[in-house]
Amino acid sequence: MTAPPYDVISDDHRREYQDASRYSVVHLDLAEGSPDPADPDNRYDRAAGLLTRWQSEGALARAPSPQYYAYEMAFELDGTAGAIRGLFLALELEPWGTSVIPHERTMAGPVEDRLRLLRATHTHLSAVYGAIAGPNAQLATLLDDVTQVGPSHHMRDQQGVEHRMWSVPADDRIADWFADTPILVADGHHRYTTALRYRDEVHAARGAGPWDRVLALVVDAAAEHLPVLPFHRIQTGGVMFPTGGRTFDGISEALEAISDDPPSVALAVPGQGGPRFEVIALGSAPPAVRALHEGPLRAVPDADLRFTPDAAQAVAAVAWAKLSQRGSCRQPPPIGSAR
Repeated sequence: MTAPPYDVISDDHRREYQDASRYSVVHLDLAEGSPDPADPDNRYDRAAGLLTRWQSEGALARAPSPQYYAYEMAFELDGTAGAIRGLFLALELEPWGTSVIPHERTMAGPVEDRLRLLRATHTHLSAVYGAIAGPNAQLATLLDDVTQVGPSHHMRDQQGVEHRMWSVPADDRIADWFADTPILVADGHHRYTTALRYRDEVHAARGAGPWDRVLALVVDAAAEHLPVLPFHRIQTGGVMFPTGGRTFDGISEALEAISDDPPSVALAVPGQGGPRFEVIALGSAPPAVRALHEGPLRAVPDADLRFTPDAAQAVAAVAWAKLSQRGSCRQPPPIGSAR
């Protein structure tokens, strides 16, 4: 059973996914148990044991030969139907900033958590989502041809999104299509950083192997319409975020006004009678989220940032901060930006 990335699943939603299916990937990605790997009942060993059991029960099966997988996700966003196609592949791991480009920073805590899980399971449970600038004619032709027939795997998730996959036999020529093509990581920065750490550990002891690659979904940004939804940072300490931008009546209006190029972000700050909303120009090169983390948030410690996909939750944090200020507990405000 599919699920959103582990880091956007709340505790309530985690339980919903786990209750919905005994084979939900959430049982692995967010396993129950102690976060201490030295504890005999730790969550990482529990996930590894569950993964082995699923394989023995036939819930998971290895393909008879190496495969690529063509993928299509069909969805509805703001009343409009949309779809994204791409190719699942094993991406050769390289240091950040070479051919693999980040757009936001990673934090030590989540990387250590994912590394413990990877050490226990020896499995990439979630794919890194990468975009190439394109257009890539060979990839487009492959996807057009493959999707003419029914998919080998098909399901609808709890949000009503249709997921379809087609097996594509391994072909050495496919790798050549992406040679010298930079890939921007759109989602999965912590997973990619974790894969680099794990590769270095295992490579030092055992040399080259499958740990030199990471599961990735590659999408051609020139051929596909990639919706980018706001993902909000809640700043709870550190250097105050600069204010003084254009003001708006509500968070929805402010989020409508932000852009990636030139980069700008929406800001909610405590004010008299409730939060006020601004849009701040970042004054540097796109994408906005990278400009945000390399600019105003550069000096903010990881411990002083929280993340949420829910704008209402971010605004509620601002209201809480206002109340806290009355009790002499000052907090900088949440900010919203596109991920």
